Amino acid sequence: MKIHGLEKMSLVDYDGKVSATVFTGNCNFKCGFCHNSALVLSTENLPEIPEIEILDYLKKRKGLLDGVCVTGGEPTLCTDLPNFIEKIKNLGYSVKLDTNGTNPEMVKSLRQNGLVDYFAMDIKNDRENYAKIIGFNKFDTSKIEKTVEYFLSSNAPYEFRTTLVNEFHKKENIINIGKWIKGADKYFLQKFKNSENCIQSHLSAVDDKTAINFKELLTEYIPNTFLRGY
Repeated sequence: MKIHGLEKMSLVDYDGKVSATVFTGNCNFKCGFCHNSALVLSTENLPEIPEIEILDYLKKRKGLLDGVCVTGGEPTLCTDLPNFIEKIKNLGYSVKLDTNGTNPEMVKSLRQNGLVDYFAMDIKNDRENYAKIIGFNKFDTSKIEKTVEYFLSSNAPYEFRTTLVNEFHKKENIINIGKWIKGADKYFLQKFKNSENCIQSHLSAVDDKTAINFKELLTEYIPNTFLRGY
């Protein structure tokens, strides 16, 4: 596992749990609003944390931590992710995985093998506008659609989430997303926070009033729609 970061204790990364957060390197997207730009653009310049160091820390914190959030980057790019998570599970921890949904086979396998207890999948935008938000001229969303369909049709505990960016998310985009993921268990609209670590510097947050309006529009399709950070 190429691990480039560890937040030793978090109260916000895994809802309802005190967790440690593990950051893997590399991503197949280059979302302008990503605040982990170093994990996307320049992992070769980042020090790696040995897997054994992570596991030793988790052993020492048993009883103080409830879970582990594995995020990135995009964790499912790591072929040894299942083996790493299995070691965490063997320590007695609950595991949450953050993913962009581009590896439906791994997502399904992780759940079927009892390795992940909760998934958080980013919905970047409606399908027609995915490419420009992830840094490409065009993009085939078929794998993402497969992951969405898996969550909608399975009993896997999950949430979908969208970080709202004023330059990318308008009313029509939000309605299209609602129609796409209609019936989802939970959907969070997250407030974008600009920082010097973002890939692009000119982006801005959707204001509170507009976010509330988006939430109201979405309840027709996903009753359990919530705001996060607003």
